[in-house]
Amino acid sequence: MRLTQGAFSFLPDLTDAQISSQIEYCLQNGWAVSIEYTDDPHPRNTYWEMFGNPMFDIRDAAGIMGELQSCRKTFPEHYIKVNAFDSSHGRESLRLSFIVSRPSKEPGFSLERREAGGRKLQYTTKSYAVDRPEGERY
Repeated sequence: MRLTQGAFSFLPDLTDAQISSQIEYCLQNGWAVSIEYTDDPHPRNTYWEMFGNPMFDIRDAAGIMGELQSCRKTFPEHYIKVNAFDSSHGRESLRLSFIVSRPSKEPGFSLERREAGGRKLQYTTKSYAVDRPEGERY
């Protein structure tokens, strides 16, 4: 199963040159870039771990790509994404987010059904990855 979250998630994986171009686009717009990673890719897990600090002061895509390579080396079997934050007045929000690295094997999700009161059925999505302890999921 291929995880589809963020921009470009239905496309084939971006090359480093394409990632660098997207980062350059973000920097040209004055957006701050950050890198996040996780081993729990549940769609409701919106708070991934941040790798380093947000890069408010970096204006060169090569510097951010260096941080990305460092994150990939540190967490080779995690999901890694790049975020671009627009802090201009009236926006102050995430403008672009896309996955740049994935584990070699993506275990996918299961759909669990639970019966509630009366004839009510409740469904939840559970990642197969969380069956193992944090840090040992991939």
